Amino acid sequence: MILFFLTSGLFLGWSLGANDASHIFGSAVGSKMVTFRKAAIIASVFFILGAVIQGSGTSHTLDKLGAVNAIGGSFTLALAAAITIYMMTKFALPISTTQAIVGAIIGWNFFTGNHTDSATLGKIISAWIAGPVIGAALAILLYIIVKKFKKSAGIHLIRFESYVKTGLILVGAFGAYSLGANNIANVMGVFVPAFHLKNLDLWIFTLNSSQQLFLLGGLACAVGILTYSWKVMNTIGNNILELSSEAALVVVLAQALVLFIFSSTGLSNLIVKAGLPPIPMVPVSSSQVIVGCILGIGLYKGARNINFKVLGEIGLGWIISPVASGLLTFFLLFFMKNIFGINVGSKVTESIIIPEPATNLTMSVQTDVSGIIKYLLLGLFIFGTIGIIFYILLENKKRREMQRSEEKFWKNMK
Repeated sequence: MILFFLTSGLFLGWSLGANDASHIFGSAVGSKMVTFRKAAIIASVFFILGAVIQGSGTSHTLDKLGAVNAIGGSFTLALAAAITIYMMTKFALPISTTQAIVGAIIGWNFFTGNHTDSATLGKIISAWIAGPVIGAALAILLYIIVKKFKKSAGIHLIRFESYVKTGLILVGAFGAYSLGANNIANVMGVFVPAFHLKNLDLWIFTLNSSQQLFLLGGLACAVGILTYSWKVMNTIGNNILELSSEAALVVVLAQALVLFIFSSTGLSNLIVKAGLPPIPMVPVSSSQVIVGCILGIGLYKGARNINFKVLGEIGLGWIISPVASGLLTFFLLFFMKNIFGINVGSKVTESIIIPEPATNLTMSVQTDVSGIIKYLLLGLFIFGTIGIIFYILLENKKRREMQRSEEKFWKNMK
């Protein structure tokens, strides 16, 4: 039963991977600088690392918006958000997972009679607005720097394209890490208070309960990236604006910086020490940021290059997603409570009902769940090692065949 309640969160993680995580490499794949397979593998690995290492920074913000106090409510919220994102993804609209989960939390607040914290909501909405604006500004600035560097350095075009390709992979990995750190709270944040798993000792390091949940969510996101993100990558990479290689590099880097800014507690602490206001640890919409970055490049080049029809469709998706998620959550909560008799939560001011599965979670159940995660990690390590060895052998075989073909060609030329 414990694992069953997590399935909606895993479905939500899959949806995030299929939609939001694909934006990291959407411009790179759209500009044909990086293959989809390579981009998907890199994004998956670094997303999981960001989620596990730095994923707890933004989860507190969602808790302040609405503290879901029953595991049945957590399950229903994640399910409603996942269904909303899946349906929007079917139409290739790059919506925001942040907006979907925020809409779901507000729907839960309405159903249970809880107050929606306006200050936290205002902070989140401000991030929705600030993210694309900052992304556009950074994209324009970085694009100007790259163009000037290209002109002054006098690098041959072929060598420059090689540098750009390497840069796309590096900043894409950085962007995937930042996305995992920033957005994993959207996937598993509502489950953190309801699950109290035993610490998982992996010899080199130890994973606490939250990190184990973030790991499962990160794996679900990786599956979404690998299986269903190609369609949205095409929308982001080509339909809004045709991107050159250097523009693709700038878009990925600008988005990565924005996500990192809103997810790094270390950077926020440094700013506080300097006497400045702290950076809010808010889940930022990667889809909005990437569109802002691409739009910034388009405005710099001239508005005539922008496909405003696709941009309007994306904007419509941003409006529909939180409203649809909130309404769907409200109705699903009604069915869960009144038809299936599942505790979905209560008004916090009256009584905080701790979910029964969490309070009665015995040591054996904790060990079972943590044990499953441990064996899952072991299997991934073995599978990953085999995959890397196979990839190296395959690349060496291709290189030898290419070398033989070149030698045969020059021999025939003589």
